[in-house]
Amino acid sequence: MEWLNSLLTDESVAHIVLLYAFVISIGVMLGKIKIFGISLGVTFVLFAGLFVGHFGFSVNLEVLHFIREFGLILFVFTIGMQVGPGFFSSFKKGGMQQNMLAALIVFLGVGVTIILYYILAGRIPMAMMVGILSGAVTNTPGLGAAQEALRQLHEAGEIVEIPQIALGYAVAYPLAVVGIITALILIRVIFKVSFDKETEKLNTNSETLSEKPEILTLRFQNKLVEGRKLRDIKHLIGRNFVVSRLKRVDEFLIPQGETVLLKDDILLVVTTTRDVEAITAFIGEPTKLDWKESETQLVSRRIIITQSKINGKTIGSLGLRNTIGVNITRVNRSGIDLLGTSNLVLQVGDRVMVVGELAAIERVELILGNTLKRLNEPHLITIFVGIFLGILFGSIPFYFPGMPMPVKLGLAGGPLIVAILISRFGYKIKLITYTTQSANYMLREIGIALFLASVGIASGGKFVETVVSSNGLLWIACGFLITILPLLIVGIVGRKFLKMNYFTLMGILAGSTTDPPALAYANAVSGNDEPSVAYSTVYPMTMFLRVILAQILILAFV
Repeated sequence: MEWLNSLLTDESVAHIVLLYAFVISIGVMLGKIKIFGISLGVTFVLFAGLFVGHFGFSVNLEVLHFIREFGLILFVFTIGMQVGPGFFSSFKKGGMQQNMLAALIVFLGVGVTIILYYILAGRIPMAMMVGILSGAVTNTPGLGAAQEALRQLHEAGEIVEIPQIALGYAVAYPLAVVGIITALILIRVIFKVSFDKETEKLNTNSETLSEKPEILTLRFQNKLVEGRKLRDIKHLIGRNFVVSRLKRVDEFLIPQGETVLLKDDILLVVTTTRDVEAITAFIGEPTKLDWKESETQLVSRRIIITQSKINGKTIGSLGLRNTIGVNITRVNRSGIDLLGTSNLVLQVGDRVMVVGELAAIERVELILGNTLKRLNEPHLITIFVGIFLGILFGSIPFYFPGMPMPVKLGLAGGPLIVAILISRFGYKIKLITYTTQSANYMLREIGIALFLASVGIASGGKFVETVVSSNGLLWIACGFLITILPLLIVGIVGRKFLKMNYFTLMGILAGSTTDPPALAYANAVSGNDEPSVAYSTVYPMTMFLRVILAQILILAFV
């Protein structure tokens, strides 16, 4: 059995791969176990690593450092690619208010951390307080950013030894998951929330419903604009809509901008819910028509954009209506239907609804691609160009008065911001940003698993000793206060003063702590996707703030 002993003790490549494979597989498997309906998921890899590290298994420090940082880069980059397309639109309408509340939670958490640091008179060093803060809000990239800042200080000679702040993270994390859900329950109890009433209000006041595409059949009756071109009529109405098909007497047509509308023309109109009333009032009266009759002349088909040359072009710039005689009425992107207006920018992976004659649609398929195989091909150049630019951007120093060293976004912040920008604007530099959801999720989970396993293995030797000590109990208490106080304060403000829907509020609180178990709980009790919508709205800004503020705390106080 000497070969086995050698495999378990020597720091060979086989030993390192074996150790990581064991830690990650055991952690993922145990993370699926639910306690009171809550599971830690991939985060349990951290505790598996702590367990292994406690029993003396280790990895060469340089190799461990590389695996940890590369895992972190993969994790934050794929998060940025996922949330980037909706990042800027999240500041519109109610999204601005939701992001302000989430930002308030983040800053309150930092404030509580600083207050506890001074109350305890430095008994817990600020570096460890930042580790506790990251665990208290279940934010792994914040921990990575803080560790990166500590490494910079160490290399500059500002600190002698890099503290193991992952211990504070690991100690605070388990109770944080419980604390976040406890805050959601307390707010519900304090305000005596009725789920039925919240659902009714949501259905009545939902802003997202106003953006949903609707299909109308209208008979043209407006004598004032009879005989005018469709393009001119669109300009007069001043609302976004698409006329998919037109029936004139017994003939079905694909209307173009130059098409003249006549009395009693029947139009199939696609528009948003909020514009239905205005468009109906201007064009004429609703009528009934079985548009299946038109299928002898016209057909509709979903086409997937797979041609890279289409990436970043607007529908209008393709000229499909005038040159081929087809209409793009709707575009489905990431499960959301968008109105096919002429100025809508198309991206690879979009599913467009095209209406026209069969021969014309077949021509459009050649132009747009419609080859699923192409979507399954990984666009590695986008990922590694993004990581390259992210590391460069993360290395740029930003100077702030009163700080001993410049702030750098580092290996966590740089790739995150570049990924957000590339996913939103990459088409402008001919980068294909489409990645299948499963591929993105795979890379993300591999990255976070490698990072957490590395953190656990490195910190395991001192974990048990820390938890059972008086300092460990103090860390747990501080972490719980950092978790619960900001959530309760903002929850009360959002509910009492802003009259926010409870389902939306749950999503904001879960998103501000980037906590998937809390989101899972919110989705389970609400029975709708409103918590998920709010969670995804505030998630990008929250992630950005936590990464930056973790570094600022380190550089300002350590």
